[in-house]
Amino acid sequence: MPIADFSLKGKIAVITGASRGIGEAVARGMAEYGATVVLAARNMPGLEPVAQAINDSGGHALAVACHTGKPDHIAALFERVRTEFGRIDVLVNNAATNPYFGPVIDAPESVFDKTFEVNVKGYFLMSQHAARMMVAQGAGSIINIASIAGVSPSPLQGVYAMTKAAVISMTKAFAKELGGACVRCNAICPGLTETKFARVLIDTPEIYQIFLRDLPMGRHAQPSEMVGAVVYLASDASSYTTGTVIACDGGRLI
Repeated sequence: MPIADFSLKGKIAVITGASRGIGEAVARGMAEYGATVVLAARNMPGLEPVAQAINDSGGHALAVACHTGKPDHIAALFERVRTEFGRIDVLVNNAATNPYFGPVIDAPESVFDKTFEVNVKGYFLMSQHAARMMVAQGAGSIINIASIAGVSPSPLQGVYAMTKAAVISMTKAFAKELGGACVRCNAICPGLTETKFARVLIDTPEIYQIFLRDLPMGRHAQPSEMVGAVVYLASDASSYTTGTVIACDGGRLI
């Protein structure tokens, strides 16, 4: 057996926001490392092709419609996991929203509420459900996809940055309380990554050049470049890692 075991064989992993972007890349990557992946997102039409592709390639995937801004959807998702598999080994909280791009002083209250509902309350409720099952079984790993914006707010994304700062704090709170039960909680902070959310930043030259100016690696990331960190945190290779925040940002926070 290798000293560092990155295998996910036999593990049941739930990934939210798995129909595209980082969530899709993570789902495919975890399946390649042997995990059975439960893919969650609001709309089944977006999820089904991802699940089908994983299954067609020899992996194991189940697609479940779930809006993480709705508590009843979250409860139904975990009941499905409990019924189908009887356990959960890994939760990847990835589903997020960023409906507003502009000055914080002009942000409507409705935007604030929606962003916190999905990005903070959704992560919190998902983590509660997963943690209860993990504590009962004596092990588990919760991985929160935060953002470097939660450490250093990006221009015109103040509300989004606030939610990601909350996610980082939430990660540490869960890690501190659950460590004694062998349940680990860690966060990943992606930098500018080519997703639907970031499209406006990448496609607007004057904004993109501002980002590049502070990037030692001189480029944005692809979703697949987040997979390695997730696999590490999901696997037994990170058995003594909890409460940490890994920046996958091309050096942006240096």
